[in-house]
Amino acid sequence: MLRLLSVNFRGLTEHKALLSLNFSTSSVMAKSKFEYVRNFELDDTCLRNCYIVVRLDGRNFHKFSEQHNFMKPNDNRALGLMSCSARSVMEELEDITIAYGQSDEFSFVFKRSTTWFKRRASKLMTHVTSQFSSSFVYYWKEYFGEQPLLYPPSFDGRVVLYPSNHNLRDYLSWRQADCHINNLYNTTFWTMVQKGGLTTTQAEERLSGTQAADKNEILFSEFNINYNNESPMHKKGTTLIWEKVNETTTKLIKRPDEGETEMNVTRTRKKVTSHSCDIIGDQFWEEHPGILESDQC
Repeated sequence: MLRLLSVNFRGLTEHKALLSLNFSTSSVMAKSKFEYVRNFELDDTCLRNCYIVVRLDGRNFHKFSEQHNFMKPNDNRALGLMSCSARSVMEELEDITIAYGQSDEFSFVFKRSTTWFKRRASKLMTHVTSQFSSSFVYYWKEYFGEQPLLYPPSFDGRVVLYPSNHNLRDYLSWRQADCHINNLYNTTFWTMVQKGGLTTTQAEERLSGTQAADKNEILFSEFNINYNNESPMHKKGTTLIWEKVNETTTKLIKRPDEGETEMNVTRTRKKVTSHSCDIIGDQFWEEHPGILESDQC
């Protein structure tokens, strides 16, 4: 009996050794001769202490808007869908401190201290782009109803680093100034076509070489339109930020000898809020000081 136990024990030891050998072999196999191809990957880690901006642009959206019968000069359904998709991105990636959008583009600003995806540019850009694109398709019906989505939209992305608060504010100011310039042109252009009876070619020729004052004068003197009264969303674009908001809900509370009673419960939570306001001046930044981080390292 003692000899049998000795043999069994020895067999168990050999079995463990075999298992150990198998695990060791598996570990060696994981590092195959083909793994050298990883050396072809480039290091795309974003420089530390810089804001990371991922900007998306619709690819060939002029054609997309025509084929889906977007209203001219602005389609509030499309603008709403763009903002909804951007909000989805921010809720997925909470280190995005502010986002700005106009027309078929949106810019997402990551905190300068973010460590998401180890600050790899390709990871940040592809995640933002895929989340935005899939949200655009997912929420399409909420904004366009029964109008079918004829084919999937596509967006291209780029990553740009801005080392200071001044640089970042100038970038966002540039995008909002671009929104104003484009919207004033498009408003005047389509007003002359839709209300003035001009062809698109005639309207384009009429606006060639004109300044902002000229376009404002055309709108006011010929069509009685004061551009200042146009929608802030069309003139200023859409800015999304995180804010603390109070939300009140009604709950049923059971109390002894009193039965059920209703009680209002207020809770504070962070939420993505939308603004169509001036972000070029100082007022917006003074009212929301938590967006920017200190310029000191």
